[in-house]
Amino acid sequence: MWKKWKNKKLLKNEKGLTLVELLAVIVILAIIAAIAVPAIGNIIDKSKDRAILAEASNILAGAKIAYIDGVCEENGTCNTAALQQFVDGIDLTEHDASATYADNEWSISYKRFGELRTEILGDITLGTNNTLTEQQLNTALTNAGGEPETP
Repeated sequence: MWKKWKNKKLLKNEKGLTLVELLAVIVILAIIAAIAVPAIGNIIDKSKDRAILAEASNILAGAKIAYIDGVCEENGTCNTAALQQFVDGIDLTEHDASATYADNEWSISYKRFGELRTEILGDITLGTNNTLTEQQLNTALTNAGGEPETP
């Protein structure tokens, strides 16, 4: 009889969580959040960089087609207006883009290159008007974890 009464008394006293248990759960959740939030922020930044570089790669591919079609200027420069008809889904008038073919090398000037993080660019220095050569663009794509365009 004594055991029955003691078990019932123990069950009655164990309602809810103690303050220590609740604090332990909160501390664990705070530690998880402190680890997860910066990691997610880094993933978002990296995806923005990849998007900019992918757009630039698409613009450069459109410039090559425009150049072959003879739409570009005689000096090998494909301006924003000429490129827009060869690039789908990217508003070039908003972000000023042009590509130039000179000395057997393509270079692209794209306003959004200024938004790239320095760790993506690495040793690459942007030229005047946010310009990169095709080789530099491919290197930046590799730094960002993307796939460079194969010639």
